[in-house]
Amino acid sequence: MKRYGNLYPEIIDFENILIASRQAQRGKRFRDNVLDFNYNLETELIRLQKQLTDKTYQPGAYRTFHLINPKSRLISAAPYRDRVVHHALCNIIVPIFERTFIDNSYANRLGFGTHRALKKFTTFARKSRYVLQCDIKKYFPSIDHITLKQLIRRKIKCSDTLWLIETIINNSNEQEIVIDYFPGDNLLVPVTRKKGLPIGNLTSQFFANIYLNGFDHFIKEQLKISKYVRYVDDFALFSDDKELLADARLKIEAYLGELRLKIHPVKSQLFETRIGATFLGFRVFSDRIRVRNTNLHHARRRLKRLQIDYAQGRLELKQVTQSIKSWVAHLEHGDTWQLRQQIFTSLFFRRK
Repeated sequence: MKRYGNLYPEIIDFENILIASRQAQRGKRFRDNVLDFNYNLETELIRLQKQLTDKTYQPGAYRTFHLINPKSRLISAAPYRDRVVHHALCNIIVPIFERTFIDNSYANRLGFGTHRALKKFTTFARKSRYVLQCDIKKYFPSIDHITLKQLIRRKIKCSDTLWLIETIINNSNEQEIVIDYFPGDNLLVPVTRKKGLPIGNLTSQFFANIYLNGFDHFIKEQLKISKYVRYVDDFALFSDDKELLADARLKIEAYLGELRLKIHPVKSQLFETRIGATFLGFRVFSDRIRVRNTNLHHARRRLKRLQIDYAQGRLELKQVTQSIKSWVAHLEHGDTWQLRQQIFTSLFFRRK
C-alpha cells in the first residue's frame, strides 16, 4: 500500500490556507466571528500559517449544543480559525483517501450525498427480496482514537501532517459516554481508552469515512455483497437469499468488534423489503416513497417555529425562504407532490 510523504508544505502554503478560509466561511460570512477574522484577514492567515509552521498551533475550545430531532446528538462547533485549519488539511489529504473509497459510501463526499444514496437504496430494495439494515450504536462517540490513527498512518507517512492530524484528534472534546467491552478487554479498557469525535467538524466527517473504509471493502470483497449502501453509520445489504444475510450479520458484528464498534441491537434487523425499508427519513416501498411520519411531525414543528420566529422579528424573509427551500428539496426525493401542496399552500408568514 502506497504511503504519502512531504504533504505538510502543501497544507501550510499560504494560498491553500487562503482558499481554506473562503471554504470555511461559506454560508456564514456575516457571523460576528467570521467578520472579525476577515477584518484582519491577511494578518490572521499569516499568524495561523506561522503557528502551523512552528507547530505551536493549538485548537481552541468547542461550543456545544444538543439536537434532539430525530435523535439526541451532541453537536460541537469549533472556533472559526480551527475550521480554516480543517479545510486546509482536508484540501490536501482528502484526495489521497478518496480514491480508496468505494462508490457505495455516500456521506460527506463530493458528488454523492443523500439524494444519490436514497436512489441507490431504492433501486436495490425494489430488486431484492430481503434487506439487512443496520445502524452502528453511537458511532461518533465510539470512534477509537488509537485505531483511527493507525488507519490514517497506513496512507500517510509525513510526520508533520500526522502531527496536525493527531493534534486535531487529541483535542476532541468529551463526547457522550459509551462503555462497551470487546474480547481481550480488562475492566478499565473501555474507560481509559480515548474515543469519540465531535460531530460538526469537517475533519470528523472525513475521519468517520476513513474509519469504515475497510469495512466497506470487507462487505464488497469478502462477503461478496454486491447490493450495499452506507450513509455514515447507517448501512444496508440486499439479497434474495435470507440465509446469506443472516450469516453476513454475524461476520459484520465480528468485523466491527475489531474497530471497537457495535451495531444497534434494536435498529439492526433482517426483513422482507415488501414491508418497506426506512432510509434517510423516507420509507421505501415497491411502488412509492413516503416520508417517515416522525420526520414529518418534526418538520411541521420546525415550520411552526419559523412562523413564530418570523412574526417576532427573529428571522428575515430570506432566512425563512432558504429553510423552506431546503425542506422542499428534501421532500422532492419522495413521492410527495400532494403532501407538499397540502403543507405549503396553507403556509403563511406575517409580522406582528
